[in-house]
Amino acid sequence: MHRNAVLAVILACGISPAAAEDISLYAAGSLKAALSDVAENYSETYGTKVATHFGPSGLMRERIEAGETAHVFASANMRHPHTLESAGKGGPVALFARNRLCALARPEVTVTTDTLLDVMLDGETRLGTSTPKADPSGDYAFDLFDKSGHADALKAKALQLTGGPDSAKPPEGRNNYAWVLDSDQADIFLTYCTNAVLAKTEVPDLQIVQVPEALSVGADYGLIVLDGAPPEAWKLALHILSPAGQAVLAEYGFDASAVAKGD
Repeated sequence: MHRNAVLAVILACGISPAAAEDISLYAAGSLKAALSDVAENYSETYGTKVATHFGPSGLMRERIEAGETAHVFASANMRHPHTLESAGKGGPVALFARNRLCALARPEVTVTTDTLLDVMLDGETRLGTSTPKADPSGDYAFDLFDKSGHADALKAKALQLTGGPDSAKPPEGRNNYAWVLDSDQADIFLTYCTNAVLAKTEVPDLQIVQVPEALSVGADYGLIVLDGAPPEAWKLALHILSPAGQAVLAEYGFDASAVAKGD
């Protein structure tokens, strides 16, 4: 969508291009690197500051429901923004990116895509996930377990190490998943492939293992503008959905469908 077309949509929504008010963006933790860049680019382009807040999507939704001021909410699933929409707190909900699960493994673990399920089932393997319901990454991991034919065994042994209200926090500046494995809390951790890439950047010896196609789980990311948000919030949402915003998401490994293909 060209900038003039975006402007036409903004005007059609009754938004004044001259309006300028700081925007509060609440977003999934897996979006921190990408949407921090998108927000900075938006601020530089339109002269509007964006205050970013990142965390597990379920917990961010609960904070919004409890009355915290969020103007735009970007979730790692569609369910949480749809829950807010159903409660009359905003909408509509837009799909803006996709992700998928990978396995992140410590250097000494012998594992490949073909052996991943057997290694996860091994009684000696400490298997880490995020926390279901609080963090969609945990829900997606449990969906993978359901597809495996060994759901009960995998769910029983899964160590829910991140994403919950009481989860241990990594030291300042450390990638959560790199820290979990580097500090020997788990042997294998199921997380988004984009998170795995960032973790390996911090700790190069970590292994990224692709999930077998039969167990593969995709993640749909949903975006909503909340009721009462200033007009500039709609411009931010459109910016995330625009080729410029989508290109940044693609650079961080997300499947972003609005990336321009060229002339």
